[in-house]
Order: sequence, then structure tokens, then C-alpha cells
Amino acid sequence: MLHRRSPSPVDWLVAAIVALFAVAEEVSVRSMASPRSHVLLWVAAGLVTAAGVLFRTRAPFAILAVFSAADIATFALALGPPAAWQFYTQLVLLCTLLAEVRADSVKAVAGLGLTGVFVAGMLATSSPPPGWGDVAVALVMCAIAAGAGLAVRRHRVLAVQAADRGELLARESVQEERARIARELHDIVAHSVSVMTMHTGTVRLLLRADQEPERQALTTVEAAGREAMEELRRMLGLLRGTQAGDPLPQAGLDRLEDLLEQFRSAGLDVTPAMSGERVPLPPGLDLSAYRIVQEALTNTLKHAGPTRAAVNVTYLPGELRLEVTDEGPRGARPPSGGGGGHGLIGMRERAALFEGTLTAAPLPAGGFAVRAVLPR
Repeated sequence: MLHRRSPSPVDWLVAAIVALFAVAEEVSVRSMASPRSHVLLWVAAGLVTAAGVLFRTRAPFAILAVFSAADIATFALALGPPAAWQFYTQLVLLCTLLAEVRADSVKAVAGLGLTGVFVAGMLATSSPPPGWGDVAVALVMCAIAAGAGLAVRRHRVLAVQAADRGELLARESVQEERARIARELHDIVAHSVSVMTMHTGTVRLLLRADQEPERQALTTVEAAGREAMEELRRMLGLLRGTQAGDPLPQAGLDRLEDLLEQFRSAGLDVTPAMSGERVPLPPGLDLSAYRIVQEALTNTLKHAGPTRAAVNVTYLPGELRLEVTDEGPRGARPPSGGGGGHGLIGMRERAALFEGTLTAAPLPAGGFAVRAVLPR
């Protein structure tokens, strides 16, 4: 069973229709055609049935089984000719059952069997006896109800699978981007540790002969640095799937013009703008800012095609602000080529790494804007 849920507005509506249909048929049509002393009993049965219809999604097989068994018993005991509301209620319960359980389950097969016995008993006790046309109509309506239930279940299953696939792809994208960030930041850390180790060794060589305690302390620091370098090389090789120590080119905002030139050669008319007092940025922050601009322009080229874009970099005392805007596609919108928003996921991960924020939204006059605020 897919799920059990409380009655929805649709359930209340269906139950109300069943109740009104049953009461109207029992009080007016049936009592007028063949007066009986137990009309109130049949009205009560219709109202009880409507209550079962209201909660049919909580226990679809149990409610269908009880309803079918009760009606089959009335047919066998000749307590009265079958009513139309009974037949239509059976169809509703059958549709619900097949929408909630697997088609090859025991409950589904049993529900179909009970419905078959119900229809056979209804036709056998109808007055006047039904013709072949009536039998055909009853079977076709049963087939339609069963098909509708199967279609509803298939739609639900596909919707759940699509949601699961989307969530899985999003998680995979986040993991891939975090691994990429880790590789790049490990390169930065490895470089910093290497510089620290080198300078420590230089200072050690400049010590006087009587500075043995200082020499030993620096030797310990230098050894720890070299050990850390070796571990970082192993980790980088594992993360990249390459030989340890393979260099990766580092990027930063000082290489922004080279990046923009690459996009210009691909057909993007991009204009840069710098404002504020430019100051040196921490290597990790510098790299993340570069990657955010790179990914934003990649998305522009992918979704808008050759168009005009602008990159604004603003240096403020406590933060770095990035803004990448475009004018939208020129003429027909080019195919997006997939992606499903994974570029935005990567940019948000990079901004979150430095406790920053990133927003992406269409512009009122057309086009798209990506804005990031990275605290320094």
C-alpha cells in the first residue's frame, strides 16, 4: 500500500454523493416502485456505507470486503432487489483498492474476485432479469473502475520515483561540488603548509650555535609540517583519483579577465566592473568567488545562449559582493541541455562554505541575476 491518509475534501465529497444517492433512491424510487416496510433500514445501510466510503483509503480492502459480503448476503437472502447506489459504491471501492495496493497482491486479486461475485449476484437477483446488454454494460463499468484505479496508482508511483530521483540527483550534485571544493582547498592548504615549512627551515638555519632549544623546536615544527605535507599529498591523490602531488591550476579574481575572455570567445558579450578598494583575499575565498562567477556565466551561456552579460565585483570593508546578470536569450530560447539547477547548488555550496549567501532569480525586465555576498 502506498500510504494511508485522513479523509481529504474529495473523500468527503464522494461520501456525501453516496449518501445522497442512497437516501434518494431508497426513499423515492425504490419505495415507490416496490413499497417495503424496511425502507429506513436500507436508508441506514446507505448512510453506514457512506461512512465507509469516507474512510476507504485507510483500509481499502477491509471496507470493500465488508461491503461486498453484506451485499452478497442481501442478494442470497432476497432481502430486496439490488439498487444502483450499491453497484456504483462497489465500483468506487474497487477503484480505491487498486489505487492503493499492488495489482499483483493478494488483496487486489481478492477484491476483483469479490467484485465479480457481487456483480453476478446483483444480475441474478435483478427484476426484471437483465439482458446481455445490461451484463456487458456492468462488465465494462467494472473494467473502467479497475483501470482508473490502476492508472491512479501508476501515477502516484511515478511521482514518488521522480521525487526520489530528483532528491538523489541533488544530493549527488552537492557531494560532487563539495569534493571539488575540498580538492581545491586542499591544494591551497598544501601550498600554505609548504611555505610555512620552508620558512621554518630557513629560520632554523639562521640560528646561532647557542640557540639549541630554539633549533630543536623549529626542527619539530619543520618535521610536523613535512609530515602534514605528505598526508595532504596522499589525500589529494585519493580525492582526485590521480597520482599524489599532481598539480591543479589555482584560480582567483586576479585571473577574472582571462576567464571572461574564454566566455567572449564562446559568443558571450560580457563586461566586467570592479568597485571598492581591492584588497588581497584569503586563497579559499578568492577561489570560491572565481568559481561562482565561472558557474554563473556557464549557466548564462547554457540557458540564454550568446547574449550580453555583466560581472560586478564589489570590495567592501567586511565582505565581497558578486553580481552576474544577463539580458536573457536573443530570439528563440536555446535548449538548456539539462543540468536541472545543479550549477546553482554548487554556487550555493561555495557561498555557504564562507557563511555567505547566494540568490538567483529572473530580472523584472528580462534576463537573470546571480548575487553572492561573501564575508571576509
